[in-house]
Amino acid sequence: MSSPFLSIIIPAYNEEARLPETLEQVLSFSQDQPYPVEILVVENGSLDRTYEIAQSFAEKHPQFKALRETMRGKGQAVRRGMLEAHGEYRFMCDSDLSMPIAEINRFLPPQMIGADIVIASREAAGAIRYHEPAYRHWGGRMINLMIRLMALPGLHDTQCGFKCFRSPVAEDLFSHQTIGGWSFDIELLFVARLRGYSIVELPIPWYFDPKSKLNVLRDSLQMGLDILTIRRNARRGVYNQERSPGVEKRP
Repeated sequence: MSSPFLSIIIPAYNEEARLPETLEQVLSFSQDQPYPVEILVVENGSLDRTYEIAQSFAEKHPQFKALRETMRGKGQAVRRGMLEAHGEYRFMCDSDLSMPIAEINRFLPPQMIGADIVIASREAAGAIRYHEPAYRHWGGRMINLMIRLMALPGLHDTQCGFKCFRSPVAEDLFSHQTIGGWSFDIELLFVARLRGYSIVELPIPWYFDPKSKLNVLRDSLQMGLDILTIRRNARRGVYNQERSPGVEKRP
């Protein structure tokens, strides 16, 4: 395969039930595009056949690659995929495909121009949420309020699992990532702002999955602790303010 324009990174933990259909949809999407696509499925710590399914699929389709990450946590899986990808644009994609896969092109040129990072938003004007229970919606809004007050003012949906990075930006940010769990998105966007990268929230159609692994109470408490860690890291200079060599800020 020629050098890919797009890399799709799919973190996968205990996804043997959903993964086959997801991979078929991603394959169909990649075959329909006029540009080369690579897909990296990153399994980490599964207790089922997630890795075997991904590996078997990759053996049949050369644009796919199955990776096994020994360190637990969604953030660890995404980091591994982002740093092993080769695409000019690198897109993280939840394995439940709660955002239809065809929406990816809206994150890329020529539909999206001039952004270093594009994040899917379920709250931006024009977004549509399908089948989400009220308790989940308002629980999510409370989590986002905490995130805006403590770390990322002005961003209304940092936790949606679909985000796109220009390749040099991805390599810069993910090389500085320290949080391997659910809060890794917050850390990446926090560091992105420190470095002056542009972030665009893109409204999407989003379908609630009742099998979601998110626990609102448990994960919100952990996020609060992680945000304190991020702020402490920033004060201590853990996130080098200088941009890595070869990483340029867009005008």
